[in-house]
Amino acid sequence: MLILNLIIVLLLFAGLHIMKRKEVSFGKRILFGLFAGILYGAGLQAIYGLGADVIKETVSWLNVVANGYIHLLKLIVTPLILVSIITSILQLKDIRTFRTTGLTIIGILLFTTLIAAGIGAASALGYGLSAVGMPAGDAELGAAQKIETKLQGFQAASIQEQLINIIPTNVFHALTGQGQADTLSVVFLAAVIGLSILHIRQYRPESAEFLQKIVVYGQDIVMEVVEFILRITPYSVLALIAKFIATSNVESIMKLISFVAASYTAILAMFLVHLLLVAIGKYNPLDYIRKAFPVLSFAFTSRTSAGTLPLTTHALEHDFGISKGIANLSASFGISIGQNGCAGVYPAMLAVMIAPTVGIDPFTLPFLLKLVVITAIGSFGIAGVGGGATFAALVVLSTMGLPVGLVGLLIAIEPLIDMGRTALNVSDAMVTALLTQRIIGEADAAEDALGEARAEA
Repeated sequence: MLILNLIIVLLLFAGLHIMKRKEVSFGKRILFGLFAGILYGAGLQAIYGLGADVIKETVSWLNVVANGYIHLLKLIVTPLILVSIITSILQLKDIRTFRTTGLTIIGILLFTTLIAAGIGAASALGYGLSAVGMPAGDAELGAAQKIETKLQGFQAASIQEQLINIIPTNVFHALTGQGQADTLSVVFLAAVIGLSILHIRQYRPESAEFLQKIVVYGQDIVMEVVEFILRITPYSVLALIAKFIATSNVESIMKLISFVAASYTAILAMFLVHLLLVAIGKYNPLDYIRKAFPVLSFAFTSRTSAGTLPLTTHALEHDFGISKGIANLSASFGISIGQNGCAGVYPAMLAVMIAPTVGIDPFTLPFLLKLVVITAIGSFGIAGVGGGATFAALVVLSTMGLPVGLVGLLIAIEPLIDMGRTALNVSDAMVTALLTQRIIGEADAAEDALGEARAEA
C-alpha cells in the first residue's frame, strides 16, 4: 500500500509540473497543491485510520519534501534578513530617512497588534472561554511542565539583560540563529552595517560604493536561492497540508472546538481590520486578497512567518509594486515585531481564558486595558517560527501574574490554530508595507511641493 500511496503523490507532483509548463499562474498552482493535499491527507486517514503504520511510512516520505523545504527556508532566512535590511538602508538618502521609515513601520506593527489583542480578548469573552475544570491528559501535562521550565529560563534574565542580548557578541554566532534573540540580533547587525556604510558614503564615497557592491553581489546569490524556493513551493504546500490532515487527531481537536472557533473568529475579524486599513490606504481590498493569497496560503500550511519571508518580499516588490527598501524592512521587522496572530490574538485569548482559574474576573475594564497594553509591548522580538506564540504567551501571562503551565492544555489543537495565526502575521507585515509606502510617499510628495513653493517665492 505504501508504494501505491507514493505513486499517487508523484502523480499529483506531476500534475503541478504540467501546470507550470502550461504557464498556469503561481497562485492557482498553490491553490491546487492546497486542496490536493487536503483530499489526499483526508483519504489516507479515512482508508487506513489515524495512527496506522502505512500512514506513518507515507508521512515519513512526505517529510522529505515538507520538512526538507522548511529546512531550506530556515537556511535562507538569516542571510535574507541580513542582505535585505542592509540593501534597504543603502537605498535611502540618509540616516534621517531610515529613522522615518523604520519608526513608521514599527509604529504600524504595534498599532495593529494592539487592535489584535483587543479582538482576541473580545472573542474569548464572547465565546465564554474558561480553563476552569479543563481536563489535562499526559501530553498536556508534559507540555505544561516544559513550558514551566522554559519560563524559568526566561525569568532568569532581567528586561535589561534581554535587551542587551539583542546585541550579538559574536557575529558568526548571531548568524547561526542559535541565540535567545537571534532574529533581532541579525536585524540589529544588519542595521549597524547598513547605517555605517551610509555614514561612510558622506566622507569616503568610493569605499561606500565598493561595500555596497559587495552587499549587492551577496543579495544576488540569496535571491537566486529564493527564486528556486519559489519554484518548488506548490509541491511543498501539497506535502505539508497532506501530512497535517493525515496525522491530525480529530477527537482531540473536537474537545477544544470552542477555542478553535474563537481563535478563527478573532483571526478573521483581524483580517477584516487589515482589509479596512488597506482601503484607508487607498488600495483595493479585493486586489490585495488576490495578490496576497499565494503568500498567505503558504504561511497557513508551513506555520512559519520567518520561513515565508522570501515569498513576502517577492510579492510586495513584484505584485504590489512596493519599493525594495520598504518591502524588505516591513517583511523583516514583521517577523520579530508585532505579529498580530501569535503575539496579539493568541496571548490575549489565553489570558482571558486562564484568568478565572486564579479568581480574576476577565470582564473588568482595568484587566482588559492592562492586557492589551502588555500584549502589544510584549510583542517585541517574538521569533517568526513555530513556537513563537508560546513564547509570546509566556511573556504576557507571566507579566499578568497568571499561571503559564495551563498553556499546555491546548497542545492538542496548537497546530490547527497556529496555521491561521501565521497567515495573519504575514498579512500584517504586508499591510504594514502598503501603508508605509502610502505614508512615506505622501510625505515625500508634500515635501517636494513645499520645496517648489519656496523656490517660486
